[in-house]
Amino acid sequence: MCEDDHAGIGRRAVFVTGAAAALTLGTVSFASAAPRERRTRTVRGTLPTGSPDFVYVPVEIPSGVRELHVAYTYDRPAVPAGTAGNALDIGLFDERGTALGGRGFRGWSGGARTEFFVRADDATPGYLPGPVRPGTWNIALGPYTVAPQGLSYEITITLTYGEQGETPRPVYPPERAKGRGRAWYRGDCHLHSVYSDGRYTLAEIAELARAAGLDFINSSEHNTHSAHAHWGPEAGDDLLIMLGEEVTTRNGHVVALGTDPGTFVDWRYRARDNRFGRFARQIRRAGGLVVPAHPHATCIGCNWKFGFGEADAVEVWNGAYTPDDEVALADWDGMLVAAVREGRGGRHRGDWIPAMGSSDSHRSPDVIGRPQTVVLADDLTREAIQEGIRAGRSYVAESAKLSLAFTASGGRGEHAGIGERLRVDDDTPVTVRLEVTGAPRCTVRFVTDQGVLFTGGPLPVSGADVVEWRTTASYAAYVRAELRHEAAAGPLPGALAAFTNPIFLGRG
Repeated sequence: MCEDDHAGIGRRAVFVTGAAAALTLGTVSFASAAPRERRTRTVRGTLPTGSPDFVYVPVEIPSGVRELHVAYTYDRPAVPAGTAGNALDIGLFDERGTALGGRGFRGWSGGARTEFFVRADDATPGYLPGPVRPGTWNIALGPYTVAPQGLSYEITITLTYGEQGETPRPVYPPERAKGRGRAWYRGDCHLHSVYSDGRYTLAEIAELARAAGLDFINSSEHNTHSAHAHWGPEAGDDLLIMLGEEVTTRNGHVVALGTDPGTFVDWRYRARDNRFGRFARQIRRAGGLVVPAHPHATCIGCNWKFGFGEADAVEVWNGAYTPDDEVALADWDGMLVAAVREGRGGRHRGDWIPAMGSSDSHRSPDVIGRPQTVVLADDLTREAIQEGIRAGRSYVAESAKLSLAFTASGGRGEHAGIGERLRVDDDTPVTVRLEVTGAPRCTVRFVTDQGVLFTGGPLPVSGADVVEWRTTASYAAYVRAELRHEAAAGPLPGALAAFTNPIFLGRG
C-alpha cells in the first residue's frame, strides 16, 4: 500500500473556475499491473473551515483496469452547541472531466456511503456502471460543513486489474400506464431509495406506492440519475413511474420531474454563480418540470435562494406537515396575490406558479403518499400528468382517503374548476362549492387574495359534506380551499389535511 499526504492542501492545490468554488489536489498515480492484481493507494489531508464547495482528487488510471474501488473516512471532533460539525460528501467523475454539465459524471453518494465501486458490469447504487477507461479520473469531495478544527480525511483507492465485463442495458419504465381517460390521478413526486440517501429499495417504493393508492411516482435521487436504468421492472399498468432527480445545491433543492430517461442535471453551483437558469432550461429540454422543493426547510443548504422565475410548480407541502410547510404555504399565497395584482393569473405558463406536495420519503417510518398531489389529467401518461401539474389542475391531500371536488359557477352557467378561470363580470354573483369525502372533523377555509373570507364549522364524523360560499370577482380575485385538522389533531395544531390550487375569478 502506498500513501500520499494532502495535508496543507494549499501547497498542492490548483484553483478551478467556471463553477462553484473548487480545488484540484495533486494527482494520485498507479502503474500497470497483471490481470487479477490489486493496487492500493491511500491519501490523507485536512480541509480548513471555509473550504471550497468541491475538492477534486485526480486519479491516473492506467490501461487494463477492471474495477475502481474507493473508501473514505473523516474525523468528527466535538464542536460547541450551535456550531456545525464535519460532514463530507463524495462522488466520482471519469476521464471525460469535471466540467460543469457533468459529461464525466459517474456517481454521487453524498454522505450516505463510506465506500463505492465502479466497473463495466456493475456499480454501487448511486454510481453508473461502465468501462473503467484509462485517463485522469477525479474523486469529488464535497465538504458540506467543516468544524472549526478543520476536517481531516483519508481516502483509500484500490484498482483491480483484468478484463472488463459487459455493461448491462438500462431497463427504463414506460411513459404510459393503463389510465381511466380524463380523471383525477394521485401521485408522489419526491422519493428516495438506496440509490441516494434512502433506505427503501425500488421494489419497496413501488409496493408502498400501490398500497397508498398512488397512480404515479417520480424518481428523485439526490444528484444522480443512476436509479433510472433499474425502474423498469417495478412499473405496471397500475403505476406510472416517471424519472427525475433532486438537484441538491448548496442554495436549495429542486426536483426535476419527469425528465427523459438517463438525464443528469448538475448541481455544482450557488445562486451567486448565475447558473441555475441554464440547468432549469436543460430540465425542460429533457421534457421535465422544474419544481423547487421544501423552499423554507431549515436544514443547511435546503432553503431555496434561486427565486421562482424558472419554476413550473413549487413543493409547498413536504412530508409530515410542519411549521416550515406553513411558511411555504403562506409564501406561495403571497405569490398568488402578486400575480393577480400584476394582472397575471391566466392560463399561460409563468402567469402563476401552481403548488404541489410530496412525501420526500427516505425510510420507514416516512409515509410514501403523505402528502400526495392529485392531478386532473387526460390520461395516465408522463405528458398528461405533467400538463395537469403545470396548469395547476391539482390539489394536495394527506392520503388517498381524502377526496375533493372544488368548483366555481356564475349565474349563466359559467363554470370553472381548480386551476381555471371563471370569466364573469366583477359584480356577477359566484357560487363556490367544495365537496369533501374522507375528512372527519376537519374545518373548511376559503382563502382569497384578501385573506381567509370563509371558515366553516367542523365537518361531520363521516368526513363527507358539501360546503358552499357566495362571492363576486370584485370581492375575491381568486379562491382556494383548505381543510385543516382540529386543533388537537394532526402533527401540529390546525395542520393541513388538504388544500387546492386556486380558481381565478373575473375577466382577467
